[in-house]
This record gives sequence, C-alpha cells and structure tokens, in this order.
Amino acid sequence: MTLTKRFALYLIKPSHYDDDGYVIQWKLSPIPSNSLASVHGLVRDVIDRKTLGGEWDVDVETIDETNTEIDIKGVIADCERADAALVMLIGVQSNQFPRALDIARPLRDAGVQVAIGGFHVSGVISMLNGEDADFKTAQAMGISLFAGEMEGRTDAVLADAIAGTLQPLYNFMHDLPGIEDTPVPFMPAEHVSRTAYNLTSFDAGRGCPYQCSFCTIINVQGRKSRRRSPDDIEKIIRLNMSQGVHRYFITDDNFARNKDWEAILDRLIHMREVEGLNFNFIIQVDTLCHRIPNFIEKCSRAGVTRVFIGLENVNPANLKDAKKRQNKITEYRVMLQAWKKWRVITYAGYILGFPTDTPERIMHDIDVVKRELPVDILEFFFLTPLPGSEDHQKLHRAGVAMDPDLNKYDLNHYTTAHPNMSKAEFEQVYADAWSRYYSLDHVETIMRRAAASEVSTAQVLLLCTWFMGALKIEGVHPLEVGWIRKKSRLNRRHGMKIEPAILFYPKYYLELGWKLSRWAWLYFRFGLRQLKVERDANRHTYTDLAMSPVTDHDAEDLELFKTSDAVAWLDQQKRINDAQHGIKAPAAE
Repeated sequence: MTLTKRFALYLIKPSHYDDDGYVIQWKLSPIPSNSLASVHGLVRDVIDRKTLGGEWDVDVETIDETNTEIDIKGVIADCERADAALVMLIGVQSNQFPRALDIARPLRDAGVQVAIGGFHVSGVISMLNGEDADFKTAQAMGISLFAGEMEGRTDAVLADAIAGTLQPLYNFMHDLPGIEDTPVPFMPAEHVSRTAYNLTSFDAGRGCPYQCSFCTIINVQGRKSRRRSPDDIEKIIRLNMSQGVHRYFITDDNFARNKDWEAILDRLIHMREVEGLNFNFIIQVDTLCHRIPNFIEKCSRAGVTRVFIGLENVNPANLKDAKKRQNKITEYRVMLQAWKKWRVITYAGYILGFPTDTPERIMHDIDVVKRELPVDILEFFFLTPLPGSEDHQKLHRAGVAMDPDLNKYDLNHYTTAHPNMSKAEFEQVYADAWSRYYSLDHVETIMRRAAASEVSTAQVLLLCTWFMGALKIEGVHPLEVGWIRKKSRLNRRHGMKIEPAILFYPKYYLELGWKLSRWAWLYFRFGLRQLKVERDANRHTYTDLAMSPVTDHDAEDLELFKTSDAVAWLDQQKRINDAQHGIKAPAAE
C-alpha cells in the first residue's frame, strides 16, 4: 500500500502598490493574467499525466491578487501541513516586483519555498545579466528565480520543489520553446467571474518582429513568431465556452504578424457563422494591419469587437527615435477608418515624453489627433525605461539616473529626467493630456463617429467613462482599473506604517463613497452627450475631417503633415519611393 503525500502548490499573480502603499485590488478586476492561466494549464497537465509519481497528490491554488486578498498566514500554515510545498509568483512585471518580494518575505522567513518568474526576471537576465538591486535582494532571500517560459520545464521545476532542491536561477532565455500543441492556458470560471467583463485571456502566439526600443517583448519573448495552431485555439474557446466564458483577450503583442492568423480566423468564423457559437475578442495589432488582404474583415467576422493599436505618436521624429519604423503616419487615418468600416472599437496607445516633446507640442499633437484621426479610445503612457527594454539598457550602461523604485514602472509615473520638462511639468502635461482628449465635446464627437459607424454608443460611453475616471478618480492607469476599489489595512508596502483600524476604515469608506459619487457624476455628464447623439435623427450620416475619405491631397490639407518633422519625413519617403521606381531627383539649380 502506497501512502499518499500532499504537495501544496500556490500560483499567485501579484498586483502592485498605489502611491499610498496599498495593494491595488478590486471587487472585479480588469484584464486577467495570461501568465497565470498559462502556468495553471501546464500544472494541470503535469497532474493529469502523474509525472511526479503516483504517491503525490498535488493540491493547486490559483490567486489573482488584483481581485483576491492573499491570506499569507493561511498559506504558511497550509504549506507547513503539506509534505512538500511551493509558492510560485507568476508573470511578475517590474512594477509588481516590490510587491512580489513583500509576499515572499514572510513565506521565506517561515521556510516556505518561493519562486518568482515573469517579465522582470526575464528582462533583467536578457538585457542586464542580472544587474538589478531588487533581483539581488530576491537572490539574497533564497528565492528561486525563473527566466524564460515554462513549457517543457514544468515537470522538472515541480520535481525539484518536491525534492527541496530548487535551483537559485532557472535561465531558459536562450531556449524559448515552441507552443504549438502544448497545454493551453486555462482558468476556472470562478476566477474569470471576478473580472469586470467576465473576461479571460490567452496567447495565440509569442514574439514580435519589430525593434521598438521601449518594448520588453522582443527581448523576453524574442523576435521570432511562435504560435499555437488553429486546433489549439479552437480547444481554448470550446474549453472556456463549456464553462460559460465567452469573452477573450488575445494577448499577442501583434496578432497581425501571427503567420497563422488567417487559418485561426477562418476556424473562428466557422464556429460563429456555421455552428452559431457566440464569443468575442479584444486583440492587439500594428498600424499596417489594414494592408493585409481580408485581415480586418475576417477579424470582425471572427468576433473581434475591440482592437488595441500602438500609434505611440504622430511625430515621425519621435517614432524614429523609438525605432518604431513600422509606424507611418500616412497610414493612420486609412487604417483607423478600415476598422470603423467593420464596426470595431479602436484603442490606441500614445506615448508622452520623447526627447523633443514639450508641453505645447504635446497639446498641439493631441488636438491634431482629435480633429484628424477617427480613433475611439486614446490611452496615454509615460515614456518609461522598462527593465528588459533597449531604452533601459542604454540608460543603465550610461549611468543615467532612473527612479530606483520599481513600483513606479507602470507607465503611469515619472521615472527619469526629461530634457525639456521638469518632473512637475511632465506630470502636469500627462494629466492635462487625459483631460484634453476626454473633454465633453470630444467625447460627443467620438460617440457621433461611433453612431455613424453603427458601433454601440453605450459601449463608447462606458469606455470613455472608464478611461477618464481611472486616472482622474482612482489615480491608476485604465489598464489597471476595475470595479469598486478594495483596500486591506494590513497589506501595506513593507516599511510603511500600518494605520489604526479606527482611522483606516472610516477613511476608506468615506473615500469609497466619494469615488463612487464621482464615477456616477462622470457617467452622467458623458451620458447626457450620448443621449444627445442618440436623439439626433441624422446621427447615422455624421461625418467630419477624420471620417472623410483619404485622398492624395492629405499631405497638403491635414495639419498632421505640416510640422517640420512631418514635412521632412514626407520628403524622405518621397525620395525613397522615387528611387524604388527609378525616378531621378531634379538637379539642383
């Protein structure tokens, strides 16, 4: 008779701290973690195959801290009762690393094995050879660090944990695995139900072919496309639909460059149009995706209702500085109009803080975007030297001062000096950018463009409220905001004072009530504009400069192309095009 042994395994996705040192946590959280779903799928596969030995009963607990409080004392007690235990902190980004260390600290003090993996560890190994203060702190605490991806390595890591022989560092950065026919990402419905839109996530592929200097993807996941098969994607959809989950975020940094995009979309179209299944997606693409024949049409038919596009900027000099060579401002309007034609809501990322930026230039460019580009939701980011990016590596090697607090590396904080703006000026122009774009008049314009494109103005109302309120009311970036902020008095950042209950709880509930009233007021104000649009009998025929057809005269007519940088860029593009077609430049007089 074989005695059963219990292996307690905790998979935890950490959140990070707000400016007051409290964990950012919600009743319903925003976009769920694909890393957590991926590792959970891999672990379930290990359990199903019984590769750890028949005597081991693996007890897996998954926790997304953005919506679930971690009972550290309970975890320690459970681990002590088990025959073997491991706490894995999953998908830890740079801004989450301080929180990950705070979670790990009492666990390590109690002798519990802890491992941390994710973009920060992988980026520090890839670009800095481990030269990072917080990375070294983790090593000193006896935390096992994992760089790379878990596919094909899960069995060995869990076996090491059972044996008590976890390695200080698992470095697989030079051996990124294929992901086709591997166990697929999966989270139980009870976890998905804790997200604001009952939304789950998965990756159809990893890697990106471009070279953007601010990006960590290419240095962590590589520039070679590694993708799941159409069979894999169908399996993911059917598995989730069997438990009532119909909404998905495909986390690929650029789905348009997945070489199997058409086969995947054709499979999804068949499931929707032939089988009658109802599901929808949010995806991420580049600014040249409209040039791919049938891509946008098939995305729409496959269930894509929202798309994120990295515009990043409208200044060609800034795009060149960031090595964003694939972004061509001459393509922006036709690309955005193509998505509107197929009734897909567009999100666009816009980066502030390039070396030549000034407050005046930033405001001018935002006004140009408002008038001339039919983008729906614009979200602003500080240009941030993320560990794992080329930008960070260059600054690190040059000895340029960067804020040492990784908690601020969330694209929503000032982290390094700017040549033209002080910290106060930069922070002010960042706040002003949100107010400038989401003015009442422009929100109405966004809704009118939506109505003319047969897109739900109610959806636009919700999204505009969400994105504006995130920063102005909750003080966090929209990518982090959920529904109803939760705060744990005791889960405060290491070294910060724990407030007495008699002070903390009245303050928290007053703050919560005040924020909810502000949310209601913002929704009401935007809602009046939506009502105005919906009552307009001519709403379906609305047009403006951004919606008007693209012509050969745009370069002369649009403000987008009239800055000195844009003129110089257009001239360069013309010379390149002439050279490609054998047209000689006129001789100088």
